[in-house]
Amino acid sequence: MKFITFLYEGKEKAGILVDDQVLDINKLSNGKIPSDLLSILENYDEYKNDIAELTGAGIPLSSVELRSPLPKPSSIRDFYAFEEHVKTSRGRRGLEMIPEWYEVPVFYFTNHRAVIGPEDSVFIPSNCKRMDYELEIACIIKKAGSNISVEEADDYILGYTIMNDWSARDLQAHEMKVGLGPSKGKDFATSLGPWIVTKDEIEQYRKNKSYDLQMTATINGKVISSGNFSSIYYSFSELISHASKNVTLYPGDVIGSGTVGTGCILELGEEKHRWLEDGDEVELHITGLGKLRNIVRK
Repeated sequence: MKFITFLYEGKEKAGILVDDQVLDINKLSNGKIPSDLLSILENYDEYKNDIAELTGAGIPLSSVELRSPLPKPSSIRDFYAFEEHVKTSRGRRGLEMIPEWYEVPVFYFTNHRAVIGPEDSVFIPSNCKRMDYELEIACIIKKAGSNISVEEADDYILGYTIMNDWSARDLQAHEMKVGLGPSKGKDFATSLGPWIVTKDEIEQYRKNKSYDLQMTATINGKVISSGNFSSIYYSFSELISHASKNVTLYPGDVIGSGTVGTGCILELGEEKHRWLEDGDEVELHITGLGKLRNIVRK
């Protein structure tokens, strides 16, 4: 299934996308199932069979406005799980690879109330001169759990979506000299979308502990980044297991992979592409997950 959140006739609702038709979950269940995805996930086991059996007239996709599939996630943890990205980005700053990276997957919490969706504008912070994108995949947690083992972690995943961790690189570089963060270099926007693809739909791409999913980013139609999800060093099961140590993960939590190799301007360098400017169209494409497009604005 593909879960979406859409705007139709002035109301924001949760739906399922079937081909080019949108099924209104709340309406077609006669009100039995909630109208927002976060509420559905909070009792997913209760609703999942009814959702799978929904039938009835759909709404043409062209008639609705897509929002972030999860407009208000309960939290967002973003990891740093692709070795190529870490090595190259550190190297451009004159830094060696640190051995601790191979010992523990690290993450930061970003602003879960600053989420935007497909086709939304992303605004450059007023004091930013080095605006950047980050090409990532995220998984959505569907049930609560703590101290989750790597072996059982996959059972906690509802599905996957595209994630763009927008970054103000000059603000980030300045604040992280203090040894804490990132904060204002990251907290102004995170894109998710266009939908959440349940994990059964991408099982055909399974490759060892990951999936063979091509990941590309274009700016104004030109391919800038090209990587593959299968190159991830830590699997999502390992990320979930680490994130859940001594704390509880909740339905609607978002776990980001971090940037794939070549997946941002910081890593590629200004010789590959200048920093983002007003009017730039950034599109992230991932096999099986679709396309996430945003327009940069001042």
